[in-house]
Amino acid sequence: MKTEYEIVQPDEGSSFRIIHNVVLPELFRWQYHYHPEYEIVSVFGGSGRRHVGTHVSQYDDGDLVFIGPNLPHSGFGQEAIGTHEEIVVQLKENFWGEQFLEMPEMTPIRQLFARSKQGVCFHGETKIKIQKRLKKLLTLSPFERLMELIQILHLLAHTQDYSLLNMEGLKLEINSKDEARLNRILKYVEENFQKPVDIQEVASVAHLAVPSFCHYFKKMMNLTFTDFMNQYRVNQACRLLATDKSITDVSFECGFGNIAYFNRVFKAHKNQSPSVYRKALLQ
Repeated sequence: MKTEYEIVQPDEGSSFRIIHNVVLPELFRWQYHYHPEYEIVSVFGGSGRRHVGTHVSQYDDGDLVFIGPNLPHSGFGQEAIGTHEEIVVQLKENFWGEQFLEMPEMTPIRQLFARSKQGVCFHGETKIKIQKRLKKLLTLSPFERLMELIQILHLLAHTQDYSLLNMEGLKLEINSKDEARLNRILKYVEENFQKPVDIQEVASVAHLAVPSFCHYFKKMMNLTFTDFMNQYRVNQACRLLATDKSITDVSFECGFGNIAYFNRVFKAHKNQSPSVYRKALLQ
């Protein structure tokens, strides 16, 4: 199964990312993907199929799962019936600072993070309580959200209402040399996505010739550099579409050469046009 690298960026003014999706399953993309961030996925009601690592199973009456870094997974709305609603929280291990998990008070949360590398499914009263608190996150200020997230992690760390999904422990391993090279490439993209990107220049950042760079990038990310750039720019556009900027301005600020190309790429990634996406944000 093809596995894509997902680009995850914190929300504006926040150290982590919250996604709230309410969509018909047939309109959502369920691509098998991975990323270095930890992820809490909460599905509200209904049944569907979860796919985490090598684990595949059905869930009923909603779902609550904590997924560790680089553990491949797909969207949880496959085979769902009716409108699919989910909240996803994505955070880096050091979202509260480099020494966050080394603090003695954080020992249970550090152990939770370790368990998440196999995928953890929560059930019973824990699932009900946490899902209510995740909904509450959507209404809070950035500071209050941060405090609430720590409370959520604290509760997840202390409950016994859980099971491990991916007992085989499959995850994508990236060695330190590749990680350093990828970080240089990603930093270049972050700093230059608003303008045309020269493939020769980005290849030099990776200390590779262009053909070697293209082969290396496809091998590591499972998509071409052009596809990756489009994905990154679309993610940036999604953030700007929540502002009052015109769609044309959003297009050019995200490095798309013309509005027609922007609309085509955006729809390919989001299954809807920028205007429809913006309208859904405002509802």
